[in-house]
Amino acid sequence: MTSCGKQESSSVPDFNAPPASAPEKVQETVPVDPSARIAEGKSLIEGTDCLTCHKTDDKLIGPSYREIAGRYDNNPQNLELLAGKIIDGGSGVWGSVPMSAHPGMSRDNAKKMVEYILSLRVN
Repeated sequence: MTSCGKQESSSVPDFNAPPASAPEKVQETVPVDPSARIAEGKSLIEGTDCLTCHKTDDKLIGPSYREIAGRYDNNPQNLELLAGKIIDGGSGVWGSVPMSAHPGMSRDNAKKMVEYILSLRVN
């Protein structure tokens, strides 16, 4: 309302005003629980043909997982190396029997499997 050229302020919001901008979303980095990756690695191993040639404590066709953990330190280079062995296969490191390739395995899943294997190291 106006009177004598003066405007009264209204408590009614101006619906023609542009909307307030929403706060920008900040993407947070969620830390990965190593024990969850290790458990997932164990589960992945149990769901593949790995146990045909490898056992946790005993040598079968290939070395035991504890033997592998004893030979390789748990570091990024060995995670990459061993994940590559799972995906590409290999031979000559543990004897003459070649390890079969798993080309359909994702690198991340292969790394989870390696994380599980290397977690078995006895110091």
